Amino acid sequence: MIVEKTNLKEVLLIKPEAFEDHRGQYVELYNDELYRKHGIGVTFVQDDISVSHRHVLRGIHGDGETWKLISCLHGSFYFVVVNCDTASPDFGQWQSFTLSESNRHQVLVPPKHGNAHLVISESAIFHYKQTTYYNPKGQFTYVWNDPRLNIWWPIKTPILSRRDEMGRFV
Repeated sequence: MIVEKTNLKEVLLIKPEAFEDHRGQYVELYNDELYRKHGIGVTFVQDDISVSHRHVLRGIHGDGETWKLISCLHGSFYFVVVNCDTASPDFGQWQSFTLSESNRHQVLVPPKHGNAHLVISESAIFHYKQTTYYNPKGQFTYVWNDPRLNIWWPIKTPILSRRDEMGRFV
């Protein structure tokens, strides 16, 4: 496993090792001991997935407490992490990644950071582990094209939920 720092403080890019042979591929998505050895000392309590089709954009969502470990189980998506801590001098800074079933990369997202993903394959399965149980009342949402954030997206007209069209600031 390779763990790399990114342009955003505390956001890590994780590259798990994959074993491939004539039968296919084997990837260990999470091993608590190995992650702790690499300095990732958070305890995950819940796993979730979302299944979406091409051009669906989910996010920008987050909260002030939860660490998330994001991966792509099937397909591929354009993934964005944004510093949403209004007290931080780095507020609004963002970084993008392409996560896919072929590269198996993961991104560790800290609290007070929002994340969003845009499906770029025919369909995709977005997987995340989180350190808190889901609490919709504690969530914040920024509109995907918020001009303060100036995020570059590979398409201009994504498919959005009502929440993601309107945004909700907490």
